[in-house]
Amino acid sequence: MTQSIALIGHYIQGRSVAGNSGRQAEVFNPALGRVSGQVALASVDEVNQAVAAAKAAFPAWAGLSPLRRARVMFKFKELIEKNHDRLAEIITAEHGKVFTDAKGEVTRGLEVVEYACGIPEMLKGEYTEHMATGVDGWTMRQPIGVTVGITPFNFPVMVPLWMLPMAIACGNTFVLKPSERDPSASLFMAQLLKEAGLPDGVFNVINGDKVAVDALLHHPDVDAISFVGSTPIAEYIYQTGTAQGKRVQALGGAKNHMVVMPDADLNQTVDALMGAAYGSAGERCMAISVAVAVGDIADPLIDALVPRIKELKVTQGMDLSAEMGPVVTQPHRQKIQGYIDTGVKEGAQLVVDGRSITVPGFENGFFLGGSLFDHVTPEMTIYREEIFGPVLCVVRVPHFAAALELVNGHEYGNGTAIFTRDGGFAREYVSRVKVGMVGVNVPIPVPMAFHSFGGWKRSLFGDHHAHGPEAVRFYTRQKAVTQRWPASIEAGAQFAMPTLK
Repeated sequence: MTQSIALIGHYIQGRSVAGNSGRQAEVFNPALGRVSGQVALASVDEVNQAVAAAKAAFPAWAGLSPLRRARVMFKFKELIEKNHDRLAEIITAEHGKVFTDAKGEVTRGLEVVEYACGIPEMLKGEYTEHMATGVDGWTMRQPIGVTVGITPFNFPVMVPLWMLPMAIACGNTFVLKPSERDPSASLFMAQLLKEAGLPDGVFNVINGDKVAVDALLHHPDVDAISFVGSTPIAEYIYQTGTAQGKRVQALGGAKNHMVVMPDADLNQTVDALMGAAYGSAGERCMAISVAVAVGDIADPLIDALVPRIKELKVTQGMDLSAEMGPVVTQPHRQKIQGYIDTGVKEGAQLVVDGRSITVPGFENGFFLGGSLFDHVTPEMTIYREEIFGPVLCVVRVPHFAAALELVNGHEYGNGTAIFTRDGGFAREYVSRVKVGMVGVNVPIPVPMAFHSFGGWKRSLFGDHHAHGPEAVRFYTRQKAVTQRWPASIEAGAQFAMPTLK
């Protein structure tokens, strides 16, 4: 029986486009370890077509009232809810994460759509009547033009939905360049937006690789770029985009620490670490990849983790009993295995080894089991670099001050957590830690949509965090207006700096 291979193109000016560059990339079903599709890799000309469509659609879309734009978001919200399971199935088929986790991803993206429905309130400016004799003043926020999202493979629905609803609701048009590893969800969302009543050209999808990214970075009609991915690429996106005069927010990598104090509830902490380290096979920028064991909690923590990791239910994601699915590709699997090899070579103690797992019936899938390292030190590669896989490192420190110094000394500052019963330690940690998102007895402190998401240090390049109030500021420009009518204007020219009385 011949396997059906999907041909995945682009979405430009409200219609599907096959792609004519002659270049394609393979899309895999990670659980089966086989090709499920061929995605077109855009040429510069195709990128230009998408940007041109967005530019042409901008004046009319920006000219609509925020209320009318919000009504499109309300309908889009309804359609996502109706197609929630379908979106999750697409994620599982191309990314590999388990279906229940994929449904959670859709929910976290949907929250931003819900937030965008309130855009008329968020776009209100400030007004001062009679700020001086006969003079009124106010501010207003206006859309900036053609905006771009370059998004990663690990959240093919959630991360685009952190960008496009807010950008579009603010009155901009949008070009999305999703990961070529799992592109189908973006095209499905494009169809939902069209069904919701979004005019053609306001939202476009370009699939591609570095050719497409560079074309977007250098395109004179692109006004702003949002990016989520690794730190080296985030830095490249930021430097290149800003050098072209564009507004850029580029969210990079992470090495998220959970500080476990001696008084922490051990059962609660182990439950939290299992989900935060091994959920989505560790392919999350907010995954906990380092547990900082303070004082005498280390041995009990290791003893409690080992059996739980060994009992992880690892299988294909549509099995509702699955706790962890495959990683996204075979090269990524090999990269993670290489990090484990390096950890052993550099002297860390590999307490649980997930490299040799086999899933019956899915022997060709890109599966790894959970791995656990103890006695990791800050000099080791597995501590310094982002592994982006199901590998948890335990670093032992003597006291709270050493834990705080360790976390603050790392180049990444995306997310962190502290588990403790002591409010004093928790408060001090929240105040002094140099990390953008902090959890207290919460392992993955991803803010809700009405707050904003973003890290510090080399986890974020740019001034604005993602979604929430920061998104309104990123996707709009403020304009200040000072008004006086002719009847109140004093006669004669004024050559001194104007002052208001």
